[in-house]
Amino acid sequence: MSLTLKSAYEISGMLKNKEISSEELTRAYLDRINTVEDKVEAYVNVFEEDAIKEAKRVDEKRAKGEELSELAGIPIAIKDNICTKGTKTTCSSKMLYNFESPYDATVSDKLKKDDLIILGKLNMDEFAMGSSTENSYFKKTKNPWDITRVPGGSSGGSAAAIAAREAVFTLGSDTGGSIRQPASYCGVVGMKPTYGAVSRYGLVAFASSLDQIGPITKDVKDMAMALQSIVGYDPMDSSSAKIDYPKYIQAIGQDVKGMKIALPREYFSDGIQNDIKEKVLEVAKEFEKLGAIVEEVDLKTTSYALPAYYLISSAEASSNLARYDGVKYGYRAKEYDNLLDLYKQTRDEAFGTEVKRRIMLGTYALSSGYYDAYYKKAQQVRTIIKNEFDQVFNNYDIILTPTVPATAFEVGAKIDNPIEMYMNDVCTVPVNIAGLPALSMNCGFDQKGLPIGVQFIGKAFDESTLLKMAYAYEQTQNNIEKYPTL
Repeated sequence: MSLTLKSAYEISGMLKNKEISSEELTRAYLDRINTVEDKVEAYVNVFEEDAIKEAKRVDEKRAKGEELSELAGIPIAIKDNICTKGTKTTCSSKMLYNFESPYDATVSDKLKKDDLIILGKLNMDEFAMGSSTENSYFKKTKNPWDITRVPGGSSGGSAAAIAAREAVFTLGSDTGGSIRQPASYCGVVGMKPTYGAVSRYGLVAFASSLDQIGPITKDVKDMAMALQSIVGYDPMDSSSAKIDYPKYIQAIGQDVKGMKIALPREYFSDGIQNDIKEKVLEVAKEFEKLGAIVEEVDLKTTSYALPAYYLISSAEASSNLARYDGVKYGYRAKEYDNLLDLYKQTRDEAFGTEVKRRIMLGTYALSSGYYDAYYKKAQQVRTIIKNEFDQVFNNYDIILTPTVPATAFEVGAKIDNPIEMYMNDVCTVPVNIAGLPALSMNCGFDQKGLPIGVQFIGKAFDESTLLKMAYAYEQTQNNIEKYPTL
């Protein structure tokens, strides 16, 4: 069996027992990238020489009997809005096409200290703004299940790389569904942790009160291991939560009998593709067979989440992206008349259409005379949405929903219709609004053979319950097709 078909959990054991070397494993993944990357286009940069060098270093440490982490020597890849020292961090934008980070993001530093091998940086929608990875300045990533279709976004490269077996696990970022939606489209496991559980230091900001780094993996046990490697308090991030984080692997295999699951009616409306509804309801029935209690509930504020999200996120993007002015770093226009003209020309030439759209929307929402009517109102709605989730969680352990309203669409089908594109996030944005953890995993395929995702939403900092429930469901689906043929 090819090494690229094995999970992180399996590979970890093989490395410990010296059945394989990290160099052998890394070369297997680099060979896989060379084989399929021209079809998938998941990577912006591949660090081939550095990866092999690091793999040899880890093998030497293992040979000397040095103490190593569970994931030492395992090859992974990182979304290109997470800083890695001495290599390019472009956010898939012309604005940062030549930017080399002078420091590591906290998550990058953690992974390096644990001796994981970084294979490269992954493609994304520019500055994480998009739902299809068609907004990248460099390339359009394809869905490995059908290369005529999008992989989702903005972490499309991160999800496609897992489905195409181009990394053991990857990191993405999730502002309104940007891990879970592509995980759904690509038939893999993606988690948005609780806001504050994973440091945002070194994550290039889109919307600071919503952004969260999280893993994308091959299966649920891998998710527990990957999540463990990046959570924790970080004094460099003012929003980082100083709490005791559990050992997530201990949640794997626990009994789910008596667990209470909420099915919100609003997530099964007419706007949801019929075979997605059917598959998610089948998931609920599987849980009932396992002894869980499933009941319908109301989440009446659901319809307000999408407009509130796009106002809040665009307002924060307007503020965060003001730093890109052609003066300090990144792209600079070659012709300009004065300083203000430099700002204007640089931003006009280097920002893509979607980024400009959101900056303008956010600037308008924050402008004098409109702040109270839009941004302040959206923040008030945010509080109401969070409170409604809290009320549901007073009586239930998790909430079960579709991840997205429809399966992956064709490349180019929605790029000129931003409103239709934004509707892809209708099931995922409430989670970011409320700061909760959520996990998406594959629960089957539609009539066209495209993956369908089911979403588990949990209480704040209760990722263990999500992993327990997701793993229990995964064990009922051993016959499900895991990887596409490329």
